Amino acid sequence: MSDHAHDLRALREATDRLLTAVAKMDDAVLAEESHLPGWTRGHVLAHLSRNADALVNVLEGRPMYESAEARDADIERDSARPLDEQLADLGNSAARFTAASDADQDWSRTVELRNGVTDLASNVPFRRWVEVDLHHVDLNIGYGLADLPAEFTDREIAFLADRWSGRADVPPVTLTATDRDGTWRTGGTEGAPVAVSGPAAELLAWLAGRGDKGAALTATDGALPALPPL
Repeated sequence: MSDHAHDLRALREATDRLLTAVAKMDDAVLAEESHLPGWTRGHVLAHLSRNADALVNVLEGRPMYESAEARDADIERDSARPLDEQLADLGNSAARFTAASDADQDWSRTVELRNGVTDLASNVPFRRWVEVDLHHVDLNIGYGLADLPAEFTDREIAFLADRWSGRADVPPVTLTATDRDGTWRTGGTEGAPVAVSGPAAELLAWLAGRGDKGAALTATDGALPALPPL
């Protein structure tokens, strides 16, 4: 079981970094494209605010979102707000998540997320940390994958490697970080194993579909295996 108290502290630090960075933006910058296709920076911030409220729902035993359509509509509705409204919503929704996570609860229980996915309640703080730090990168305002805390990068690589484990449409892959001690395995069991190596940030980029999607990585057959969409 994850150390939720540790992850909540790390999440607060990540949230503070994000709020500080967003406060330096302006309305014009907010309306520009993010790293996520089809989303402006305003869409990213709207998603982060609504995701915080959605995870409050999870911790309090309600459906994460009313529906996929409602989730998308809320993000679209909130995406064009001016910076002061976005910043206030980002801070207030983060505070609501903090209040919910500070309440007495059974962190060992199973909770339901989107699309029928379940997880331990103790993993919810890390899931929120992933949202905050990866989407900070997605904003394209100077915070990159290489700036992520090493602990976060290693844990997210492990999480995503586990996500693709056992998938018949992904060959067996061994991932090796060349800039620190780290090895992970993912993919299925059929086919020739593929060894992929490179800096941890590049491994994360490939697994998460970010940045150059692992273009700087080295693979034994010269080509990275294709991964399904997240």
